[in-house]
Amino acid sequence: MPAVFTPQFNNDSFKGQATVNTGLFINGQWVESSSGTFIDVVNPSNGKLLTKVSEGTAKDVDLAVAAAQKAFDTVWGSHCPGSRRGKLLNKLADIMESRFDELCAVEALDNGKTFQWAKNVDVAFSISTIRYYAGWADKIHGQTIETDKTKLAYTLHEPFGVVGQIIPWNFPLLMLSWKIGPALATGNTVIMKPSELTPLTALMAADMIREAGFPPGVFNLIVGYGNTVGQAITEHKGIEKVAFTGSTLVGRKIMEAAAKSNLKNVTLELGGKSPNIVFNDADLEQAVNWTAHGLFWNHGQTCCAGTRIFVQSGIYDKFLAKFTEKVKAIKVGDPFAKDTNQGPQVSQIQFDRIMSYIESGKQQGAKVHIGGGRIGDEGYYIEPTIFTETKPDMRIVQEEIFGPVGVLIKFEDEEDVIHQANDTLYGLAAAVFSQDINRALETAHKLKAGTAWVNCINTLDPNVPFGGFKQSGIGRELGEYALHNYTNVKAVHVNLGQKM
Repeated sequence: MPAVFTPQFNNDSFKGQATVNTGLFINGQWVESSSGTFIDVVNPSNGKLLTKVSEGTAKDVDLAVAAAQKAFDTVWGSHCPGSRRGKLLNKLADIMESRFDELCAVEALDNGKTFQWAKNVDVAFSISTIRYYAGWADKIHGQTIETDKTKLAYTLHEPFGVVGQIIPWNFPLLMLSWKIGPALATGNTVIMKPSELTPLTALMAADMIREAGFPPGVFNLIVGYGNTVGQAITEHKGIEKVAFTGSTLVGRKIMEAAAKSNLKNVTLELGGKSPNIVFNDADLEQAVNWTAHGLFWNHGQTCCAGTRIFVQSGIYDKFLAKFTEKVKAIKVGDPFAKDTNQGPQVSQIQFDRIMSYIESGKQQGAKVHIGGGRIGDEGYYIEPTIFTETKPDMRIVQEEIFGPVGVLIKFEDEEDVIHQANDTLYGLAAAVFSQDINRALETAHKLKAGTAWVNCINTLDPNVPFGGFKQSGIGRELGEYALHNYTNVKAVHVNLGQKM
């Protein structure tokens, strides 16, 4: 049997113990990996080993696919009514709620995000997402289509069958809920690969899925590396659909592998370099507060982070002064301290990547207005950082940094800022701040992004779709739109008596 990790917590945010199985979850059971090897899970607050988890392989993916296909053919999909699927999803949400603080604590420990953010956003949003899709499970409807009196035509929305899902490290539990909610509601079975950097809450979720009563094989979870387990999922001919959230570079590889195998259906939620436009007539205090949230939420490790901040010249100096005060007030430190706003970055690799971008900005002539350095000598802490005096072709302006680093850019007129905002290969999200609602909406409509926020930023809801334009992805997460990612449409034609 795989080992069980039982971290102990004794801090102001949570006092208690968590329980995490460290094996692979296949066919409703915890099993060792076929290789017998392990992956180290590191605490980003101090760089020390937390635990080891089983390292999945392509052989384990084969076993999981076989279990998932058997479940789909016998106890799930058309063999399980939507009302039953909805009850199971609601039961899962109940169990998650019963272990709410435990999930928050493990998420903070494993990822480095603050306990308060895990509590207020990640875990709460995960539960509400599962409940939202529980409500959809018995409402997957087709259409009756009029042709002529001798025919009957209607459509069915049928699940693909076995689907592969690959999620990132920045929102481990939340991304799991975004993926499994619509997939299980529509009757698919799942092979899930969480990030090897942050697998712990996904492993906890697997135990909760079993406790909720989902049949064996409906949900399978394999921790592993992208070039082994991830590749096996995207190339496997027994998997009919793959959903991925992560970098644009990896998204391209997944599309290529899916095309070369069985041309499996693909949805991708990829990178971003989101513009945040603040006009002269914006509510200055609110624009500053929202801008800080848009940039530094989750330590900047957010695909929709508003990292390119365009401020109109009439308020630029005032905005910069107030924004500087706001950034200086951000407390970076222990994720479990109640007054901490920003914890460590997720890993040494990510820490080094962010610091290399900061150095690149300096070398290319941008000015470090605030921040730019490491905090402490233990863990992966980085100062909240703002650059000014940038040029459009600088790497820090064009490339996704995925850390607490933003650029402040002065603009003069509306036409110019829309051009600059759209001058990116990404198109995930954008924001506009103005008290002139006509200007705000007109600007939002001109921005090439899947989400446009007006007088707010980084606000998401389970019933509102989220996804990108251009190289920020294909398909949509959340809302009714996400259900379309997990069903095939079948047209049925019935002859009511027409003679040949």
